[in-house]
Amino acid sequence: MVDFKLSDEHEALRQTVREFAAKEIAPVIGDYYERHAFPYEIIAKMGEMGLFGLPFPEEYGGMGGDYFALCLALEEIARVDSSVSITLEAAISLGAMPIYRFGTEEQKKQYLPDLLSGRKLAAFGLTEPGTGSDAGGTMTRAELSEDGTEWIINGSKAFITNSGTDISTLVTVTAVTGIKENGKKEISSIIVPHGTPGFTVAPGYSKVGWCASDTHELTFDNVRVPVGNLVGEQGRGYAQFLRILDEGRIAISALAVGLAQGCVDESVKYAKERHAFGQPIANYQAVQFKIADMELRAHTSRLAYYDAAARMLAGEDFKRQAAIAKLYSSEAATTSARECAQIHGGYGFMNEFPAGRFYRDAKILEIGEGTSEVQRMLIARDLLS
Repeated sequence: MVDFKLSDEHEALRQTVREFAAKEIAPVIGDYYERHAFPYEIIAKMGEMGLFGLPFPEEYGGMGGDYFALCLALEEIARVDSSVSITLEAAISLGAMPIYRFGTEEQKKQYLPDLLSGRKLAAFGLTEPGTGSDAGGTMTRAELSEDGTEWIINGSKAFITNSGTDISTLVTVTAVTGIKENGKKEISSIIVPHGTPGFTVAPGYSKVGWCASDTHELTFDNVRVPVGNLVGEQGRGYAQFLRILDEGRIAISALAVGLAQGCVDESVKYAKERHAFGQPIANYQAVQFKIADMELRAHTSRLAYYDAAARMLAGEDFKRQAAIAKLYSSEAATTSARECAQIHGGYGFMNEFPAGRFYRDAKILEIGEGTSEVQRMLIARDLLS
């Protein structure tokens, strides 16, 4: 018999994060959201809890947990707010993970302690203004200096999370470093610390949702970094980032499940409180069916990411399962957010209510870390190969 019950350690973590989200995030996040302000105080508390070090070994300052532990934390935080959840997700799976997975021992010792404590944030520089889903179309270039001691980087990146906060410390960028024998681009990953001359962070975007998270466009104008800032092997950057994205899709799925479950939570609460025609709207079958379908989507989505995470931790191929989880849960979250807003009526259109924020935050889940179309392409390709 398959057992989906969480271990004692995972259940304790889930409960701790749920209590933190209810006590420390829920009462204040609406104000941050309205001001489009980054929640430094909340992030600092999460750092003290060790959340930024969840899936990393203790030798680098981590908590010695696994990737599933991160997913559980993301789900519980997203039940309350997605801006904080995506900040944690991007800081770990997109910021610190490339260095941990592919960096040298020197790079790990230099950067990971601050990143895993939450004192600093790292960003993942893949998407460009003209290349989103087609990441292989990278235009940013990096050339070796004449003496071979530095990389000289020119180009730009778009929609980069955690790249412009007061505690942002670096971005790992993909750049074309040559042409392969088959004529295709050789893409490598290079660490660019903040403050490097020629590295400019544009003003933050005005976003539809995730209004308390940090997102910027980045430009690189003859940016020089030491040749030792190369992450992994030269020419392996694209493959490395595809691996990071496969893992990240499980994390995004967990975040989407949290948002979908938050829609259930808020809808149940409101349906019991709101009266219409002499009784709570929870008594009306039209509302009951909406809530039942929302719970169905959240539950099914959760099973999908549990399965993908289990395969990943077992060392099995999980690419298709990650794509399935990301695709289904993101579309489920978008649908449930719409229904949650409908149940709330006029209040569902107000940012002061979680329902309004859920509605604004959900759509990006069908776009970020691979659009729904890309997920379908990956699933079909795997089945038909």
